[in-house]
Amino acid sequence: MRGSRSFGAKGTNMKRVLIAVIAALISASMLWATPPSGQTSTVIGPPVIMDPLKVGRQTSAWQIEIEAMRGLRVVTSSITFAPGGYSGWHMHPGPVIITVKEGTMTFYQEDCTANVFTAGQGFIETGAHPHFARNETDSPATTVVTYLTPPSATTTRIDAPQPVGCNP
Repeated sequence: MRGSRSFGAKGTNMKRVLIAVIAALISASMLWATPPSGQTSTVIGPPVIMDPLKVGRQTSAWQIEIEAMRGLRVVTSSITFAPGGYSGWHMHPGPVIITVKEGTMTFYQEDCTANVFTAGQGFIETGAHPHFARNETDSPATTVVTYLTPPSATTTRIDAPQPVGCNP
């Protein structure tokens, strides 16, 4: 009998440890995932696959060259942010071209540097570093985003953890 009690006590302790581990994993996963809120995204047309791609243009004052040796998948989306809406921390599988179509958006880098863009302004990012977008105004804001990804990419967004010390 005494052995049974001992085993039962160990089993209870194991259950407590297991519950603590599960709770810690759930807490860690909530810290890891930073989903969007207050945004709606609409893909504009089907993805375009270009395989391979090499295009260039040059004038006396300007030159551009784009090359994707193993192809390129291009997806364009319109994303509308409600007042206070945000993207959550994320990255992309390739470069991204972002234009603010309407309203004002604040874009945060992983070091918490903020850049504000208004309608008609835009930028290009590598997609390789965590970033966060928020509509900090009282009016809706819309961005048009073109994602340049490998042809095998199945998503345009990669969730990222919130950087330590940055809580926009």
